[in-house]
Amino acid sequence: MDRFELVTRHMEEVVTEEELREVLKKKHPTAYIGYAPTGTLHIGHFATIRKLADFLEAGLKVKFLIADLHAHLDDEKTPFELLDARSEYYEEGVRGMMDAAGVDQSKLEFVRGSEFQLERNYVLDVLRMAADTTLSRCQRAASEVVRFGDAPKLGGFIYPLMQSEDVVALKADIAYGGIDQRGIYMLSRELLPNLGYKKPVCIFAPLLPGLTGGKMSASEPGSKIDILDPPQEIFRKVEKAYCPAGVKEENGVLAYLEHLLFPLIEARGRCFVVKRDEKYGGDIEYKSYEEVERDFMSGALHPQDLKRAVAEEIVRILEPIRKRFEGKEDLLKRAYPHLKRT
Repeated sequence: MDRFELVTRHMEEVVTEEELREVLKKKHPTAYIGYAPTGTLHIGHFATIRKLADFLEAGLKVKFLIADLHAHLDDEKTPFELLDARSEYYEEGVRGMMDAAGVDQSKLEFVRGSEFQLERNYVLDVLRMAADTTLSRCQRAASEVVRFGDAPKLGGFIYPLMQSEDVVALKADIAYGGIDQRGIYMLSRELLPNLGYKKPVCIFAPLLPGLTGGKMSASEPGSKIDILDPPQEIFRKVEKAYCPAGVKEENGVLAYLEHLLFPLIEARGRCFVVKRDEKYGGDIEYKSYEEVERDFMSGALHPQDLKRAVAEEIVRILEPIRKRFEGKEDLLKRAYPHLKRT
């Protein structure tokens, strides 16, 4: 597999492919991804993080930004006094996901936004961008990421400008994130050349749908699996997932399998095993997602059998992360003092 294919496989969109091919002529171009430490980490984050292994294998330098100030600017999703604790929790959780996904952390750099986002040149560039765009343009760019509401706060409009400047401050050739980040990075590509900087190449990962159908939502706990959910909770959520026989659209179980589980299974040289009673045909092994989808759509694979196998794989993948947090209950309590955990 060549370098370009390795960097772009399993991705939703590249802006632009021609620019990426040019960037990949460098020996070690730099890519960055940023997470704002707001709500608890869930399996949707895992689907994005496992891609970093491909970046590193392709010879990219990778920087992981814990965007702590962004978490407060976004409608105060994280109170200012909880920023440090949540940033610590996010780094611990992300490192656990990286271990589980086979990401070599020795070749990766973690950085917090507050370490550089208050520097003079950074602030000056953000102010210059603020003079070069409108409130409506900023809101439109960040609408898939920032919570604006009926009375939007100023922080939400500053958010996409800072994210644009992060590309410059981190000396990134490539901005990587979920497809919900597209609006912000398209704004970056508009504004940064006005300050004399290059447009970033943008690589977007697909977003997993919610288990209950439609978009994954923090306000609907059943739509997502937390990285620290216990096995019984994972089985319960997958059991209730939207997965009608022969239906692919908004089917979170199939999406988890395609975008999260199979890339990890294939990387380990394994097969996806569906356990079934002998009277229903016995156990079956799948070497590719396409084989599973074919059988599911034809009716040869029952939704309940698929759900059980997917839940077992998720439990297997997340178990090392749960173990990593054993004895660190105080960190969770400090980061999310009002969160009830099982």
